[in-house]
Amino acid sequence: MATPLGLHAPAIERARALLQKRGRREQGRYAVEGPTMLAEALGAGLQPVEVFVTEERLRETSATLGAFADRLLVVPDRAMARLSDLETPPGIVAVFPIALTGLEALLAAGEPVAVLAGVADPGNAGTLLRTAEIFGIGAALFVGEAVEPHNPKVVRATMGALFRMRVGVCSGTDLVEAAKRMRYTIVAAARGGQALPEYRFPQRALIAIGNERHGVATSLPHYDEEIAIPHAGSGESLNASVAGGIIFYAFSQQTKRRIFEGQSSEKP
Repeated sequence: MATPLGLHAPAIERARALLQKRGRREQGRYAVEGPTMLAEALGAGLQPVEVFVTEERLRETSATLGAFADRLLVVPDRAMARLSDLETPPGIVAVFPIALTGLEALLAAGEPVAVLAGVADPGNAGTLLRTAEIFGIGAALFVGEAVEPHNPKVVRATMGALFRMRVGVCSGTDLVEAAKRMRYTIVAAARGGQALPEYRFPQRALIAIGNERHGVATSLPHYDEEIAIPHAGSGESLNASVAGGIIFYAFSQQTKRRIFEGQSSEKP
């Protein structure tokens, strides 16, 4: 049975702290907002620790939330506004434990990995995960000064990819050492690199997309190869998530990874 909470209940204060990096780090938890994102998390097999919901939202989604009656906390609209990272709160906030994959475990399978080398913008970071998953890359590493994976804006921008991918956090030095030890090639997007159409990706690739202003150099002390996207126009540079999408697509084409279920990468 759902439990009603007052405006200043301790559980609300704990959940509110998850809006900040410090709160997420101390509690080892993060928040997911809205029925759509909650459905994505549940579809990926994740189980919430707590689910905060307004009375109105509870009436609309009671069938979905019935399985979590013992973790369901009904809060006033004013409390929901304090829990939400959005200007218009969606009426439901679910709390999940943070689950990260260690560096060694993440590389053990020999699969390609998207590396966010100092990517600071949450929207770019989330879009990079979403795009990597679409093009068959099932793991990602947040390296150096990159935004944290469970930042609320990152979570939203992934559109559920965060729940399905293996995700880790590490330093640039640790990544370089592990790549050498586990026979990975670090391929960095950088000006002056080999033009993307001619470049041949290694199978064990760590594909690094760099910081929006400074590239990969500030987060990776070493990388093995450079690739560049040829420019036809006069623009100075591409947005990090756009560049990553182009590179991930090129990788998927070369390795014949399936882009969409039931459709091979050879089809338009």
